[in-house]
Amino acid sequence: MNPVSPLPALIALLVALSTTLLLVKRFGPPKQEGRFAAIDGLRGYLAFFVFVHHAAIWYFFLRSGEWKAAPSNLYTHFGQTSVAMFFMITGFLFFTKLLNGRRRPVDWLQLAVSRVMRIAPLYLFAMVCLFTIVTVISGGMLNVPESKLAKSVTQWMLFTVAGAPDVNGVAQTSNILARVPWTLPYEWFFYLSLPLLALGIRVDVPRRYVVLGAVAMGLMLVVWRPETHNMLSFLGGIVAAVVAASKRLDGVASSKWASVAVIACLAAVVALFPTTHEPTPVLLISVAFTLIACGANLFGVLTHAVSRTLGEMAYSIYLLHGLVLFLFFHWLPRSGLGLPDSVAHWAFVVALTPVLIGLSFLTFSGIEKPAMQSTARVTQWLRLRFGKVSAVAV
Repeated sequence: MNPVSPLPALIALLVALSTTLLLVKRFGPPKQEGRFAAIDGLRGYLAFFVFVHHAAIWYFFLRSGEWKAAPSNLYTHFGQTSVAMFFMITGFLFFTKLLNGRRRPVDWLQLAVSRVMRIAPLYLFAMVCLFTIVTVISGGMLNVPESKLAKSVTQWMLFTVAGAPDVNGVAQTSNILARVPWTLPYEWFFYLSLPLLALGIRVDVPRRYVVLGAVAMGLMLVVWRPETHNMLSFLGGIVAAVVAASKRLDGVASSKWASVAVIACLAAVVALFPTTHEPTPVLLISVAFTLIACGANLFGVLTHAVSRTLGEMAYSIYLLHGLVLFLFFHWLPRSGLGLPDSVAHWAFVVALTPVLIGLSFLTFSGIEKPAMQSTARVTQWLRLRFGKVSAVAV
């Protein structure tokens, strides 16, 4: 079998949806809230496609030792287009909050707390897993000077803003998490830019948040350089927010032809462009995303309970799928079984799919959801501890 045949990806997706369906039947679906249910459903597919993207990379990595995109437009876009749409989702949701801020004050403290509680707890769990695996591979021995170890651990704990170095001499440490934390500095950079963006559309922002955001962005840029095509993806989300707020496309987007247009745009990206690292594919992806943001739901697929449940687990799937792949494929060649052929490789990936979905459900339920639900409580504690922070005072 061709190792980049689309068939294994389809089978793995069906297994993921079947596993999620079992979870829905056992625990019930998430509530469908707001206008953007299709985006909630979209997240899960994007995260799962990144898993498939990296599963393909592992096939070739085991044979070449090079971590690079698989020789297939489809499998490349499973990763790159999915990440571009993740950035668009961030740009869309948070610029929408700013647009709404013209009518009611933005609670900037709660917004900041919500971002920390959304990203940091699961990331901390991922770091514990990563450092534990490094310790096991290292045999519990210190293989580098303590100062170098401390520096590498600090870089990882700071969301890889200053890089994702090898830890304790373990080569290609970043493969343990499939190198996905590289996207988190972009997320943080965008969050920090929100006060400045708010000023640009005449939304009231306390001066301290503008200053803190600008200083933090400047410090990031000392050690980190964003790539243009990724920043364009955030811009695509911002444009989608403006279009959605106008409601001019709502009628068109809710038609079946809008779903056809979304599929056509994404198919064109896969067929015509080897990567998303150019303005034209980002533009096509932005058109597809804007239609989804305005109501296109791919014939009801994105708003289905199974899709929304998968979407709830998206961050866990995205951040932790590398662990599942690494724990299996790193030690498989050392088991004496040798390298699997393409059929066996994808059979293993399909078998790992319920493991990933089950793990993601547990981490969402046990780490992500409780942390998000504590946002209001943490915000209130900060206000009581450090004094009342007005949402609108300068």
